[in-house]
Amino acid sequence: MKISTRLIKELREKTGVGIIDCRNALQESNGDINKAVDILRKKGIAKAQKREGRITSEGQIQSYVHMGGKIGVLVEVNCETDFSAKTEDFTNFTKNLAMHITATNPISISPENLPPEIVERERDIHNTQAIQSGKGGKVVEKIVEGKLRKFLSEVCLLNQAYIKDPDITIQDLLNELIAKTGEKIVIKRFVRFQLGEAEDKA
Repeated sequence: MKISTRLIKELREKTGVGIIDCRNALQESNGDINKAVDILRKKGIAKAQKREGRITSEGQIQSYVHMGGKIGVLVEVNCETDFSAKTEDFTNFTKNLAMHITATNPISISPENLPPEIVERERDIHNTQAIQSGKGGKVVEKIVEGKLRKFLSEVCLLNQAYIKDPDITIQDLLNELIAKTGEKIVIKRFVRFQLGEAEDKA
């Protein structure tokens, strides 16, 4: 079903969760706000968002090198306390994240970090393709939105399926760690080096 901007805004105000997660929860709940709130709470997203105001000045920088030194990643993950930063769970998360980035090569951490011109270019391409295939009206809109969701799930780190468990996303994995530590945790930045080129991601 088509989810209105009004519904998304209302859910965001209730939970503090991002637009994409709100839209997905509303689609899953067929537009039922209360059910959508429950969906977000079960995923741990709404609870995690309540910690947004906290300061994250601790954390770790981890690295991963692959293919005999031809590809490497540095990733910084921040948390609130030195205690959490030194736990095995936090270390494993950061190491696995570096390995995941090496394999998937995301463009940005989240859809919010993705340059708008990239999203608009993708939208224009899929819109043109849908129209040229003979589709029209709301069908085109549904096709384009579906293609954009797929695109974001491929290029945005938090939206990507985790390589060790494709049934969950990196956002889900992060939410699990947040629930375990009780702290705000942020994937701050990463850089992926490939022999001959390097790109800083934020």
